Amino acid sequence: MIRFRDVEVRYPNAVHPAVNGVSFEALRGRITAIAGPNGSGKSTLVRALLGRVPVASGSITVDGADVSRMDRRELARRVAVVGQREEPAFPLRVRDYIALGRHPHLQLWSAADPTGSDAIARAIEEAEVGAFIDRTTDELSGGEWQRVRIARALAQEAGALVLDEPTTYLDVAHEMAAFELLDALARRAQAILVVSHQLNLVARFAHSVVLLHRGVVAASGSPTDVMRGDVLERVYEWPLVVTRDPAVGAPALLPLRGRRRL
Repeated sequence: MIRFRDVEVRYPNAVHPAVNGVSFEALRGRITAIAGPNGSGKSTLVRALLGRVPVASGSITVDGADVSRMDRRELARRVAVVGQREEPAFPLRVRDYIALGRHPHLQLWSAADPTGSDAIARAIEEAEVGAFIDRTTDELSGGEWQRVRIARALAQEAGALVLDEPTTYLDVAHEMAAFELLDALARRAQAILVVSHQLNLVARFAHSVVLLHRGVVAASGSPTDVMRGDVLERVYEWPLVVTRDPAVGAPALLPLRGRRRL
């Protein structure tokens, strides 16, 4: 379980905190989604979890252990992360890149990883990247690269999986496949925390949603609780209606034609 408790993060020279007093839990066996407009603090929470930005106050814990007291290897054994941006320093064969997910499990002075081969094979199959595992990373399309990054995180076999905009560059079929995979992982008792702008996908798959606005929690709860027209219009500052997805009955966001804003 990942728990954020009254977390505040401030960037140097910023007038206001990037996130201010944010609290929520990402439980095992559930998909927890973080949503909100650009600049609302979504990616900042992921950076704080990874220790890339300092937490000014509050705490972040994984299974009760404070992440600020973990070394990177211990944190990586507990939490696998697919960040929003990443490019390898030099091209790697796709299979070798996915194998990097096993690094936290290697022991000092030893290359032995008895379960590594099976974990890599499962990750390749689940992320559906078998067709291009012998290519190099610089030969991939944006969508293929995104799926390879997810495969590397799956190979890590951590108890929690955090993804920041995992459907970037993916077409409709692979967007759905990615969320179906997250659903399957949650059913296997992983904690899934996903940052996403895709509110309609979030409404279909997430068990709970944390909606951020200007660094604070504007609403949290089930997709039905959070995806209300009055709440979303206030947060996104755009006219919209919330209807029902005819396939599954989940809330569905429909933006309306309105004033032009660049």
